[in-house]
Amino acid sequence: MVKQLRAARTRQALVLAAAEIFAADGYALSSLPAISRRAGVSAGALHFHFPNKDALAIEVESAARRSVEQLVADRRPSAASALHLLVTVTREVLGAVAADVVVRAGFKLSVDPSRKNAMGFGCWWRAWVCEELLRAQRAGELAEGVSPDRVAAVIVAATVGFEVLGAEDRDRISPRHVEQFWSLVLPQLAAHSDQFTGVGLSDSCSDPWTRVKSTPTGRSSV
Repeated sequence: MVKQLRAARTRQALVLAAAEIFAADGYALSSLPAISRRAGVSAGALHFHFPNKDALAIEVESAARRSVEQLVADRRPSAASALHLLVTVTREVLGAVAADVVVRAGFKLSVDPSRKNAMGFGCWWRAWVCEELLRAQRAGELAEGVSPDRVAAVIVAATVGFEVLGAEDRDRISPRHVEQFWSLVLPQLAAHSDQFTGVGLSDSCSDPWTRVKSTPTGRSSV
């Protein structure tokens, strides 16, 4: 039991160290010696758990996905609709990108051109966004003519874009900037965007979604 606990702690330390280095330097410039030093373990211990750098990167992506899946599971019961869940999860995922280095590294690795297996987490995230948009469409939540697939591409691109910008300046993925993104997108996306009136972006954001209101013509405006 003691050996198992020690092995689990070592593996966790390696994943965290790898995430920190991947997030800071990218996949190509990261090295196993640097990761083992950051984790405070020997090279032999690293190779016992992960045979190569790609195996570590895959585990970081998997850990990022598990974190986001848990976030989705936690928020789904209280979501008023599929579109509401999408907005909430996207906002909180971007919060996690700022606060959780594993999630941040997962997104960065998923679009890293130097990796051959860089599509796992990114593909899953796009599929989830698209599925929620399809659920919203079936429920009549999307405006007429809105393509779930095209909107999914925009949301995923924005998520990755926020991650890239946030790498240089964490303020770029602050709640207010995320709220500005959704205040532009929702009026074109939602069939009844007034359903989001009063839904705050976060507990710390003083400017809730009151700018997204329904107009007399049935369209939304900012």
